Amino acid sequence: MGVSTVQSAAVFGLRVELVNVEADVGNGLPAFHMVGYLSSEVKEAGERVRTAIRNSGLEFPAKKTVINLSPATIRKRGAAFDLPIAIAILTSLGTVAQKDTKGLLILGELGLDGAVHKVPGVLPVVMEAKKQGICRCMIPLENEQEARLVDGMEVTGVQTLKEAFEWIKGTKKRRLSQQKKKGMEVSKGKVYGEERECAEEKPDFQDICGQSAVKRAVEVAVAGGHNLLMVGPPGSGKTMIAKRIPTILPPLTLEESLEITKIYSIVGQIDGQEPLIRTRPFRSVHHTVTKTALTGGGLIPSPGEITLAHGGVLFLDELPEFRKPVLEVLRQPLEERKIWISRTHGTYLFPANFMLVCAMNPCPCGEFGSGNCTCTPGQVRGYLGKLSQPFLDRMDLCVEAPKVTYAALKGKMSGRKTAERKGETSAQIRQRVCAAREIQNRRFSDSGTGFNAMMSIREVEQYCKLGDKEEALIQMAYERLGLTARSYHKILKVARTIADLAGSEKIESMHLAEAIGYRSFDQEYRGGIL
Repeated sequence: MGVSTVQSAAVFGLRVELVNVEADVGNGLPAFHMVGYLSSEVKEAGERVRTAIRNSGLEFPAKKTVINLSPATIRKRGAAFDLPIAIAILTSLGTVAQKDTKGLLILGELGLDGAVHKVPGVLPVVMEAKKQGICRCMIPLENEQEARLVDGMEVTGVQTLKEAFEWIKGTKKRRLSQQKKKGMEVSKGKVYGEERECAEEKPDFQDICGQSAVKRAVEVAVAGGHNLLMVGPPGSGKTMIAKRIPTILPPLTLEESLEITKIYSIVGQIDGQEPLIRTRPFRSVHHTVTKTALTGGGLIPSPGEITLAHGGVLFLDELPEFRKPVLEVLRQPLEERKIWISRTHGTYLFPANFMLVCAMNPCPCGEFGSGNCTCTPGQVRGYLGKLSQPFLDRMDLCVEAPKVTYAALKGKMSGRKTAERKGETSAQIRQRVCAAREIQNRRFSDSGTGFNAMMSIREVEQYCKLGDKEEALIQMAYERLGLTARSYHKILKVARTIADLAGSEKIESMHLAEAIGYRSFDQEYRGGIL
């Protein structure tokens, strides 16, 4: 008997810290002590581990047992330390040789019968373990496919504590993971196979009747990664259009796919059989959401909705119904593409590079400007006033979604076939979006900028140069519309995207005029909303 050490890991936000699980089983009054800055769920591991060892048919003598999780400056939480604690105890007893656990990272929750249960955050843990030079890991069988996403790692999935013991001892043949990712090919940074999933989705932009201006605005927004606000009466198709945005988003690269999968692994929202996320996230948030649920929170913060939307879309329907403090917390993530959450024991960084899509009515009853509005001017101003100027400045495109006409609804357009009346498919729009994104990828190949919406001020000056005619146009718009410096730069970024969609190297007057139009529609509403 002596001191034994087994390696495990703890997750803090998206950061992973390796943890040494030390066990000492020696003479003394029978007792079980655990130290090392532990949360309540880790302290409870003592009873689970002792019972699991006995119910697995393994010896656990009545001796003094001390467990230490180091470093002691890091708070440990969760049930993933159960299995490494059990293996450390067996190693201290001499049942398992210390050399057999060297270079082996262990994670897993134990049931009282010795079963090893699934735990969250396996992918980021295994990725960090590889960076630290660890090439073997033992995890729950339900997490095995997730861990296999990491190349160069020997993965052993176990169902019971007894099975883990036998594999470490070498009495049972260890299964090593195969690193091939079925159904996925990587070429030029693209993940193919996601195409198949998109093709199987039923929603399509072809289903939208009319609303050509809104669909155009959506195409521009997706092509440049811009934030979008749709304003229109109930039933005009705003939500329907928003839910079809995923069908025109560009495919994920392998790096993006792994990054998103890592986030969803931490919150335990991935498929055990097909863990790799191949489609961009689309998060639709109800207006009753809290600030904590949106940004992330807890004693040790976990990702919120804005982080779960990373690499994809965050959709806020009925925008003025959201509480103002909730909307204001979006201002920093929209600018910095990340969010910092501070706690007494540390500061946590979460990625938040998402496209914000919002929808709202023009007034409480939704009929403003139609002649059927029952709202007073004060009610309209109060309704629109729920949105602050700084927040609205961060919306790159604002577009009006008018009421759908009967002719557009029924498709009564003379001389056209049914397929033509329905408009373009999502696949056709997506093709243009991908072409524009490819132009941006080449443009920003030497920088960390992903797309036009992320351009810095210097990059705007470099890639959004205007001619004399265009300069006069933007100056007139700036003065007449009362634009801010932020909205001025956003107009230039949107104009750059429109030019990319047109395949133009130069921003021309027509591109700039369209970009300006996406910020001037509100002039018909009393009081304005921008």
